[in-house]
Amino acid sequence: MNEVPFKEALAVWFRIGILSFGGPAGQIALMHRIIVDDKQWLDEDRFLHALNYCMLLPGPEAQQLATYIGWLMHGVRGGIVAGVLFIIPGALAIFLLSWIYVSFGDLALTEGIFFGLKAAVLAIVVQALIKIGRRALTGTLKPALALAGFLALFIFNAPFPLVVLTAGIIGYAVAKHRGPDSLTEPPETSTLETVTRPGTKRAALVCLLLWALTVFSLLALLGYDNVFTQLAVFFSKMATVTFGGAYAVLAYVAQQGVEHFQWLEPGEMLEGLGLAETTPGPLILVTQFVGFLAAYRGGAMESALLAASLGALLTTWVTFLPCFLWIFAGAPYVERLRSNQAISSTLAAITAVVVGVIANLAAWFGVSALFAEHFTVSAYGTDMRLPQLASVDLPMLALSVIAFICAFKLKLSVIPMIGTMAGLGVLWILVAG
Repeated sequence: MNEVPFKEALAVWFRIGILSFGGPAGQIALMHRIIVDDKQWLDEDRFLHALNYCMLLPGPEAQQLATYIGWLMHGVRGGIVAGVLFIIPGALAIFLLSWIYVSFGDLALTEGIFFGLKAAVLAIVVQALIKIGRRALTGTLKPALALAGFLALFIFNAPFPLVVLTAGIIGYAVAKHRGPDSLTEPPETSTLETVTRPGTKRAALVCLLLWALTVFSLLALLGYDNVFTQLAVFFSKMATVTFGGAYAVLAYVAQQGVEHFQWLEPGEMLEGLGLAETTPGPLILVTQFVGFLAAYRGGAMESALLAASLGALLTTWVTFLPCFLWIFAGAPYVERLRSNQAISSTLAAITAVVVGVIANLAAWFGVSALFAEHFTVSAYGTDMRLPQLASVDLPMLALSVIAFICAFKLKLSVIPMIGTMAGLGVLWILVAG
């Protein structure tokens, strides 16, 4: 690992934060291109080892990867700067767009924009699935794990932690039985230097205390029935149980926020994801949109917009603070385990099963966006949500076809495709009256 001046790293992390469009696949690719290929600050093995650990954690893998790499290069201050700069541009943009959404959401122009965004999001999620799958699913065992993960989630609605734990056990057992390089290639001995970063344990403890103080203070002062407390508790729970990166988080938030708390409608979740896709930063920033709407409609304060603003800020705080905790608490130990190929194989197996999670998310969003009515199949242990085919939304289907052509045939990047689909959505709404 090369020595890097902190000021130079600061400028690079700012550039990555501004340019981090396209969801986790695009963000990881951007970091790889700049940090591994262009700057050569890390080698390939070091980068992938960090990525595998971050894929294991709950929360957004790309933001945690930035925090991990920043910590590797400059300790705690490097991790905080890299992680925060990855968040701020997108958080500010989502905040502004949320204000516009609740203030002008009933206008035809705004409705059309979000109508087109839904179609674009479907294509982007599928595109991310293919990109991540090509990178992660090598050999024969990894594709099998991905398929098994998808079936367990889509057909049986299995708990995600159980799916991840099972994949990790399989990866570890295969490495022990078939040899350490059955899922991963062993790193070169020269890349296994020990990393010591003073103050890391103290930083992890501070993150934990701030997180606990936020949640328990709200519980004591406002009670659980208050919307701010519910947001703090829910998104804190999300930070500990939603493994598999941003896409897994979105599936969990969508189901709980729509079906359990009824903070927003299924279509609004897609619109929020569309907002997150149009802005830089991690896709998990859609949680800020959810918190904004929940507090806006929660009646906690006389000013709905002030409540919404506080709800968005609180949601972002409790969503991302644990991400820094996981890195500062775990990265030093993960670095020491880099030479342990059984552990590396465990992480590689978990990365593979996450591809199945993304496939499940694509199916969930597709069913929600393209069909107005759905039914549940619950027999012989299954728990599937399927569409009523007669309820297909033909305009949405047509826009989705165009979005897939833009993504896969014309190979438009995220921003031009989003702009194209938003324009077509506006055109449709105006024509349809």
